[in-house]
Amino acid sequence: MATIAARVLPVPVRLGGGRHLVERNFLLYRRSWVVFLSGFFEPVFYLLSIGVGVAQLVGSFTLSDGTTIAYAAFVAPAMLASSAMNGAIFDSTYNIFFRMKYAKLYDSILATPLRPWDVATGEVTWALLRGAIYSAMFIVVMLIMGLITSWWALLALPASVLIGFAFAGAGMALTTFMRSWQDFEFVQLAIMPMFLFSATFYPVETYPGAIRWLVEITPLYQGVVLERAFSTGNVSWSLVVNALYLAAMGTFGMYVASRRLGKLLLK
Repeated sequence: MATIAARVLPVPVRLGGGRHLVERNFLLYRRSWVVFLSGFFEPVFYLLSIGVGVAQLVGSFTLSDGTTIAYAAFVAPAMLASSAMNGAIFDSTYNIFFRMKYAKLYDSILATPLRPWDVATGEVTWALLRGAIYSAMFIVVMLIMGLITSWWALLALPASVLIGFAFAGAGMALTTFMRSWQDFEFVQLAIMPMFLFSATFYPVETYPGAIRWLVEITPLYQGVVLERAFSTGNVSWSLVVNALYLAAMGTFGMYVASRRLGKLLLK
C-alpha cells in the first residue's frame, strides 16, 4: 500500500518523466500527419465564412474603448482562442479515454517506473505542442490577412498555449470520471455554448447584466479576452487576472487527473 500511495501522489514532482509520452505520441502521428494537420483548417474555415463573409454585412466594429476595427479582426482572435480550446479538449478527452479504457496504454505505462503525474504531464504537454502548432499557423493566416494591428500580438501564441493548458488539464481530469462514450455528450454540451456566446462573434456588453456575468466567468471568455487584447493592442493589467484563472484551472485539472489515474489504474 505504501508503494501504491507513493506512486499515486504527484508530490514530489519528478521532472522529465512525461517526455516519454510525448515521444510516443510523436512517433504515432508522424505517419498520420494529414490527420494531425486537419485540426488547423476548422478555425480558418470559420474565419473565412463568418469573419470575412459576414463581415461584408457588418462592416467596421467599435470596441468598448472606442477603437474601430474590421469585424474580421474582431472575430479572428476569438477563433484563435476557440481553436486552442477545441484542440486541447479533443486530445485530452476522446484520445485519453480510448487509451485508458480500450488500448490499456496507461496500465502498461504504470507498470514501469513512471507515475500518474508523468502520464498527466506527458499527455497535457503533447496537447499543448499540438495546439501551439495550430495556433502559430493560424496567427500567420491572421498576419497575411492584415488582422493583426499591434506588436502585442507576439504574446498571442503564449496565450494560446495557456488556453490549451487550462482546457487540457480540465479535460483530462473530467475524462477520468467518464464511464462510456455517451458521457462525452456532456462535453459537447459545455463546449458549444461557450464557443457561441463567450464574446466570440459580438461583444459581451450586448448581454443583460446577469447573463453577462455568467459569460464572464467561463474559461473560454478569459482566453478570448487575452487573444483579442493582444491582437488589437488594447492591453491592460486586468489581463493578469484572466491569465491566472487559466493557469489555476489547468494546474488543478492536472492534479485531479493524476490522482484519479492512480486510483483507477493502481488499485
